[in-house]
Amino acid sequence: MPIPDLSHLKNRESLIITMVCYGNICRSPMAAAVLHNKVAKIQSPVITVDSAGTSNWHVGQGPNPPSLRTWEKAGYKYKHIASHFDYARLVTADLVLVMDEDNYQEVSKFVTSDEEEAKIFYLREFDASNPASLFVPDPYSLPDSAFEEVLEMVERATDGLIEALLR
Repeated sequence: MPIPDLSHLKNRESLIITMVCYGNICRSPMAAAVLHNKVAKIQSPVITVDSAGTSNWHVGQGPNPPSLRTWEKAGYKYKHIASHFDYARLVTADLVLVMDEDNYQEVSKFVTSDEEEAKIFYLREFDASNPASLFVPDPYSLPDSAFEEVLEMVERATDGLIEALLR
């Protein structure tokens, strides 16, 4: 599957990219941490990365400890407090990158125009290795090895995303 065309985002001075998962304590903050660190040196466009959850269960909490431990062990620095995805986040973002089908469906419930619909992608659509699944599995309550696998998926997908943005 070809990596999505993001040429419509060319020549922007700034971009806002929102990562979305269910609780906003494992996958989406890890993806935000990785992308935030990778784009920090890019001067144009200025890329702001945030994340949110489709549920409000963990709003106000920090990241899940194994998720934080995994991204910090890999050298990524990032501060995170869980928040809830809503219509305002969809409108504000230039790209909304979801972790799985449930998140895609929940985010899509907010869509009121083709322009808003065109902002939503699976994060793994940008993985050039052509993964068998577009879903980033939820590692919540699993061993650290599951978080490490998620980190590898996120790193590959964010590399492809950056390449698509800078083409």
